[in-house]
Amino acid sequence: MAASTTVPPSTETFWADAERHLVRYGGEFTREIIDRAAGSFLYAADGRKILDFTSGQMSAILGHSHPEIVATVQRQVATLDHLFSGMLSRPVVDLARRLADTLPAPLEKVLLLTTGSESNEAAIRMAKLVTGRHEIVSFARSWHGMTQAAASATYSAGRRGYGPAAPGNFAIPVPNAYRPDFTTADGTLDWQRQLDFAFDLIDAQSTGSLAACLVEPILSSGGIIEPPPGYFAALQAKCRERGMLLILDEAQTGLCRTGTWYAFERDGIVPDILTLSKTLGAGLPLAAVVTSAEIEQEAHERGFLFFTTHVADPLVAAVGNTVLDVLTDDRLDERARSLGTFLRDGLADIARRHEVVGDIRGRGLLAGLELVVDRETKRSSNELGARVTRRCLELGLHMNIVQLPGMGGVLRMAPPLTVTEDELSLGLTILGKAIGDTCAAL
Repeated sequence: MAASTTVPPSTETFWADAERHLVRYGGEFTREIIDRAAGSFLYAADGRKILDFTSGQMSAILGHSHPEIVATVQRQVATLDHLFSGMLSRPVVDLARRLADTLPAPLEKVLLLTTGSESNEAAIRMAKLVTGRHEIVSFARSWHGMTQAAASATYSAGRRGYGPAAPGNFAIPVPNAYRPDFTTADGTLDWQRQLDFAFDLIDAQSTGSLAACLVEPILSSGGIIEPPPGYFAALQAKCRERGMLLILDEAQTGLCRTGTWYAFERDGIVPDILTLSKTLGAGLPLAAVVTSAEIEQEAHERGFLFFTTHVADPLVAAVGNTVLDVLTDDRLDERARSLGTFLRDGLADIARRHEVVGDIRGRGLLAGLELVVDRETKRSSNELGARVTRRCLELGLHMNIVQLPGMGGVLRMAPPLTVTEDELSLGLTILGKAIGDTCAAL
């Protein structure tokens, strides 16, 4: 066994070790060694400063190393970090109560977990148990996680080569206004006809065991696609007609990112089950399932089991309470709305200057920009998007792209809610230059 050393290995040794010992889990690793992060910026080992427009993995809504999060972690880890899963602590009960207070009735029962996959797994398991059924409906561009039931409800990637998915999973088309499949006489998306058609197909395939519909209010990995107003109310009605539960996955949209505490507020509906993750821990592993007392009671009576190693852990629950403090005290919902308008105006300016920008979409500080080869035909280009992304990183901006088959060059932007206008301006300047440089090179 090699002796430990305080001297970091050379860059060449670092990448040799990475290539020799790390399992590759999706795409190529970014060729940067990140030493630290603070606020909206990452700092690489070579001294480069990189503006983080993805909040880490779309999670660090308070930026990196937020002083209140740092203080909470230091205090809590020194007193109570982890417990037997059957024991309770004050941070856990406090967070459950406070989360319920941010939500409309009847959402009041909370299960605290670690990741988005795990929360969706638990929600699906609960829905199957309560309804006595097993069939799950999701969007055809969904991303709900990598564990078995969550992965079976994920259609944007990762389905080939792993054997059978969980039985009874069905996909419905995404209501994409920019690329409508069902259209009205004027060529706009006819989402009601699309939804009716989708459930005609679901009914034809179902064995009579429809349990739940699991969807994101805004599809993020699917390309920042927001279903139009009225869609989710109609979707919930389809669920009610069939005795299905509606599960909303707000991993990326929950807790003020879209300008309201929860994205579903726009639509005037309340889901039967809500799942939260990413933003709840502001970068630390914390997730939640929230449901009604009625559903929780039925699940309990039927023997609901989701006893995991880190369920109801006090350390991350304390962090969740601090996240709620900062969101409330700093009015970050209002900040996301105003800065979201600033970001969208900047993206619109880029679109006026660059013909390759086909569409701008999203809400609050969750934005998407779709690059196209031709605005008239809307022909997309994965290569164009990948080149712009690489050029952004060279210029000091980390930009996330949906590099999945059939999704084209969609750039995803989710800067921290603590980002400043100057930082947004810097990011927009870099993005505009990256698009210009890429187009000139092509």
